[in-house]
Amino acid sequence: MPEALADLARMRERAGLGVRELARELGINHATLLQWEKAGKVSKTEFLVPMAAILGVSLEELLGQPKPRRAAAPGGKLGQVFREVSELPRRKQQRIVEVVEDMLTAQKAKA
Repeated sequence: MPEALADLARMRERAGLGVRELARELGINHATLLQWEKAGKVSKTEFLVPMAAILGVSLEELLGQPKPRRAAAPGGKLGQVFREVSELPRRKQQRIVEVVEDMLTAQKAKA
């Protein structure tokens, strides 16, 4: 049974991936992916979990269900920065995480 998808093209673009790149990651033809995006449905459910992982979203988000509740984010300037970073493509988010991790490691070494 086909599973309904949320806005797959938007999620793919937000993850910084092209059609061919995501199709290659999933091991499918790009035309198949374009059909899924146009129809808003995927005919093979075995692709849902890998697709969600590649796009950096939960399965619930991929299927258009409400996001699971998360713990409260920090407020103030830190919260604002977290919100701005969360809107970037996943690849840019990962670069930021790497820089912050390096800074924390350096800070711990000083202590």
